[in-house]
Amino acid sequence: MQSTRSVETGDTYRIGLQAITYTYPLFEMLRMRGMTAARRNARGDFADADTQGMRRWVNTFTHARRLLKAGESRVVTPNNDTLYSTTWLDLSQGPRVLSVPDTQDRYYVLGFLDAYTNPFCHIGRRTTGTAAGQFLLTGPGWTGTVPAGMQRVECPTPMVWVIGRILVEGPQDVAPVNALQDGFTLAALDGGDGAGNIIDTWMAHRQLPDDVMEYLRTMRRGMQENPPPATEAALMTDFARIGLGPQAAADDLESLSPTQRQELAQAYEYARSQLGHKLDQPGTASWAQPFMLGETFGDDYQMRADVAHGYIGALCSAEAMYPMAHHDAQGQALHGANRYRLRFGPGQLPPVDCFWSITMYNKQDFMLVPNPIDRYAIGDRSHDLRRDPDGSLELCIQHEPPTDGRVNWLPAPEGEFYLCLRAYQPRAELLEGRYQPPNIERLA
Repeated sequence: MQSTRSVETGDTYRIGLQAITYTYPLFEMLRMRGMTAARRNARGDFADADTQGMRRWVNTFTHARRLLKAGESRVVTPNNDTLYSTTWLDLSQGPRVLSVPDTQDRYYVLGFLDAYTNPFCHIGRRTTGTAAGQFLLTGPGWTGTVPAGMQRVECPTPMVWVIGRILVEGPQDVAPVNALQDGFTLAALDGGDGAGNIIDTWMAHRQLPDDVMEYLRTMRRGMQENPPPATEAALMTDFARIGLGPQAAADDLESLSPTQRQELAQAYEYARSQLGHKLDQPGTASWAQPFMLGETFGDDYQMRADVAHGYIGALCSAEAMYPMAHHDAQGQALHGANRYRLRFGPGQLPPVDCFWSITMYNKQDFMLVPNPIDRYAIGDRSHDLRRDPDGSLELCIQHEPPTDGRVNWLPAPEGEFYLCLRAYQPRAELLEGRYQPPNIERLA
């Protein structure tokens, strides 16, 4: 096995930059698992008696029982259209049987992310329908027999995050959705472990550490627990030269020279400065062209890192598209000090087979914006909106309440903000780039 001591000056920077970009989504997954995996299961049992401990429940669902408001999410750019039902899987303990209820054509989707944030599977209305069913979730290398009546889902890594979304028509619709949530269950193949399993999630960082060596030690353990695919063996051989990955010798990371550590620190600083830049794709003056996401990022590791940075948990584009608006029609950043108009003319509403919405987010923290009317999004299920006689829809976007009695108000923060247009089950016009949302006009 090649030692890190053979890495020449300058080469450490190149390998380190690629390795940091490659592993950043894994860091975010480990961070999110520690933050969002259940402290208590459905029976109310605590996974860890120590309130500061990192033991959590896995292989059991956690359900959000009401629509999110400002300050209630730990996931960036959350939606306000659906109730979330989530679970962290640990398939190193064996397969799990997922049971889903009959939602009677109500939209739902379970989006599966592997340890490196590839959205490798979607179960729900678009792909598997809305009838009741069972799925066998298996980890890498499983060779057993799939029971009759079950569909197998082969998961690329032992750690998997399943993020479920069920459409809610409004506050009055929450209770029926809560009942449906209880129909999503997990159990062991032998029928046991319905309450879940306890594991040590161990990674307690709430943000990227300043020390690159601490980051790499964390990633070393994460990659050992969730080995990358065999198709990336050549890349892992390169990473092993700096002591990272399943092919690295046990002491190679700690044996790096001061010069190598300095080069890695420089690579770390640059990699962090680049997060999110690749998502700034040109579109209209207001709306960035949404990134197209399949069920894997392939070898586009920078895009994978960028999505993990700002939009972790995003569904594949065929399931949902998310055009983002950061600027007005003149290319100026959206800011709460200004007033804006967004007008959809006749026949210009987003083309979808399910639903659409426009959600407001604070640019500082990527979260929902507190406001006096508890309105965080406007969409096709906003029944109290006023439309023009020709069917057009004009939205008023500003921080202060409108003085002219407009009901189509989407409240903005005092500072910079951005908008997300969510289009669920987008039609071909969206997927092929033939539809563009109208520009956002700044008013005098």
